[in-house]
Amino acid sequence: MNLHLVAIGGRMPNWVTEGCDEYRRRIRGRMTLNLVEVPAVKRGKNVNPARIAMVEERRLTAAVPGGCRLIALDRQGRQMSTMDIVRRLEDWLDNGEQAALVVGGPEGLSGDFLAKADECWSLSALTLAHPVVRVVLAEQVYRCWSILEGLPYHR
Repeated sequence: MNLHLVAIGGRMPNWVTEGCDEYRRRIRGRMTLNLVEVPAVKRGKNVNPARIAMVEERRLTAAVPGGCRLIALDRQGRQMSTMDIVRRLEDWLDNGEQAALVVGGPEGLSGDFLAKADECWSLSALTLAHPVVRVVLAEQVYRCWSILEGLPYHR
């Protein structure tokens, strides 16, 4: 199964790139985690946040591989436990499905994008910096994969 982490922004700090790459390398066999970076709209004093959200929505939509379940990450989404995610991954593996976990930019995802998503998840009631979200998602996907594979990482 291909799982895609689709996120606004590029040129992350080294700790983000290294953290994500480490967890992606550990996932082997019947699952892969791909990182798809989508260019952010340039921000400035006179840029309309609604316009930014619209442009980034188009870019994100174009970056999601066809046939993927669309999972939006948003602070208003459903709080997901590790075991909730394990069950989702197991279902997708059993059904041969792919999924895209989509992280918006600083303004978040537009209402239109959230409406077309198959599911909307929240990682925390806290507001998390987008680079942190990437690493947390990569670690959680690895943790869930290790549970499905019966490995001792998750205790």
